[in-house]
Amino acid sequence: MRTLYFDCFAGISGDMTLGALVAAGADPRALKEQLALLDLPGYEVEFEQVDRSGIGATRAVVRVTREEKHHRHLSDIERIIGGSRLPEGVKGRALKIFGHLAEAEARVHNVPVSKIHFHEVGAVDSIVDVVGACVGFELLGVERFVSSPLHVGSGMVEMAHGRFPVPPPAVAELLRGAPVYSTEVKGELVTPTGAAIVAALCESFGPMPLMRVESTGYGAGTREYPKFPNVLRVIVGESDVAAAPLPASAEGQAEETLLLVETNVDDASPQLLGHLMERAFALGALDCYFTNVQMKKNRPGVLVSILCRPEDRGALTALLFDETPTLGVRSHEVARLPLARESVTVETEFGRISVKVARRGGRVLGATPEFEECRAAALAHGVPLRVVQEAARAAFRPPET
Repeated sequence: MRTLYFDCFAGISGDMTLGALVAAGADPRALKEQLALLDLPGYEVEFEQVDRSGIGATRAVVRVTREEKHHRHLSDIERIIGGSRLPEGVKGRALKIFGHLAEAEARVHNVPVSKIHFHEVGAVDSIVDVVGACVGFELLGVERFVSSPLHVGSGMVEMAHGRFPVPPPAVAELLRGAPVYSTEVKGELVTPTGAAIVAALCESFGPMPLMRVESTGYGAGTREYPKFPNVLRVIVGESDVAAAPLPASAEGQAEETLLLVETNVDDASPQLLGHLMERAFALGALDCYFTNVQMKKNRPGVLVSILCRPEDRGALTALLFDETPTLGVRSHEVARLPLARESVTVETEFGRISVKVARRGGRVLGATPEFEECRAAALAHGVPLRVVQEAARAAFRPPET
């Protein structure tokens, strides 16, 4: 499984993550092209090489070219990302990260998620950092995330609501359950966006897992310290995930235990259910679907099913109670045997198109061009959608196995 290890000996932030991914091999040109699909004006992003205590690192610089005079709510960010032409995998991870941020802020301020308005993390540069990082993960084909213990720094930090100790409240909330430590290094080493990235994506925290290293990258932080490299290191490679014995036909692909969270409703509007699905994916749902059922008193109803990882059950159960009129939610374990997946970019006469590739035992079983990218290219070039899809399939050449 293609694994990314966050080595957070100097903390983590959104821009450090973005810079580290480029240093690890994510194509900066392709990354910028994908970010353009966000349709978010008012910024420029550049990557520069810097030195941090003798380590050459990549610094991601997002320059805001248009002044903003308002703060964004989670619904605003969901509308920007969800309505974009980005690949679905990028959207899903980005929405999950911002969903974790909103949940943490809501717990800190003791208000509903819908009332939370982001300050720094709702600004254009933070949105670009998070979405750009998710694009980088997709370009590198990352399937699994693991993090080291996080060095949070020490001292006090100025924020929108005043002066707070390090780690600030939202960061401390996001890192509940994660191993953290502090040293004499002054400053906020783990930012809310950095904490949200690891909290939303990492399946475990600890030493680097057994893996075959393919690339490493160093992303530079803004501050410089004497004899302390303020960088985030990411290590990308292939790892084996321990699992229960599998059938021979699985050819070693790792089985995983997930949860199916369900409820039946017979008095929910279609608009409410559409909103529910969007919120479920933002909170980490792996899948969400509706099934027509016949309920008591001959009432037609809907079975709401949400597939998720065990650690996301609490948030998704709370979502069902908050957003539907249900009086009860049930859940049970399911075993999933996924195919190995990656995203590759191909060159066509209509531009660069991402292709989702599924493998089994090293053999390519399917290659599917990203629908939204194909649709955008078809509209831009005035050709039928299927012509672009066929061009992307023809451009994909699976490597020898």
